[in-house]
Amino acid sequence: MSFILREDADGIATLTLNAPAKRNAIGTREECEEVAAMCRAIERDDSVRCVILTGADPAFCAGGDLKGMRDRAGMMAGNGPADMRENYRRGIQMIPLALYELNVPTIAAVNGPAIGAGLDLACMCDMRIASDKAIFAESFIRVGIVPGDGGAWLLPRVVGMSVACEMSFTGDPLNAEEARAVGLVSRVVPHAELMAAARALAARVAKNPPQMLRMTKRLLREGQHTRLSSLLEMSAAFQAIAHETADHKEAVAAMLEKRAPHFTGR
Repeated sequence: MSFILREDADGIATLTLNAPAKRNAIGTREECEEVAAMCRAIERDDSVRCVILTGADPAFCAGGDLKGMRDRAGMMAGNGPADMRENYRRGIQMIPLALYELNVPTIAAVNGPAIGAGLDLACMCDMRIASDKAIFAESFIRVGIVPGDGGAWLLPRVVGMSVACEMSFTGDPLNAEEARAVGLVSRVVPHAELMAAARALAARVAKNPPQMLRMTKRLLREGQHTRLSSLLEMSAAFQAIAHETADHKEAVAAMLEKRAPHFTGR
């Protein structure tokens, strides 16, 4: 059975973590490889304009596999620090490198608990919508480990350093409304309406020129860590490309003619 399922419609790829019996916990290197491979496939697929990531109920993602940690099994197999370091580098760390760096805009539809690596998984996405059943916790400290999947880099960029420190040092959970109050999610909706709300947002994104969506996302990502002067140079280069596309010409024509545009990705 696949750990992650993909469904495509109208330029939107919906990805669902599909291990509900273990609350979609990530426990093996193969599961990490499957998620990373899915992201790489989407990166190569010019028909995809937006991605929704969610989990099979009742959870979004419960993080790591505690039984695997206890038994040194699955992704936690091995003896000594050197083996464990490689387990992380060749396992869970493949996911942020693939998902966070994906150029297609992404939405996390958080349908239930997003714990530890599950919270960090949501933070790898560009936008987050929560069900009123969602719970969020940066809970690594509670099991005597540290964020091993990039959470210490991701979470402060989403909620700010003070809130990220409080969440990381205490491991205390936030409910959906508390998560919205600190900016972790932009919206909370009734559980039954979550996927409809995510698809509606994805549709608003997907109606725009696909290559400009990808370039805009890259500029936003680069803007988080580069100098203004460097970003301006990159923006000028991207803008030079954008001005020569058929979609730019179509967008201008449609606006002047007061009609809906039709974008082809050209």
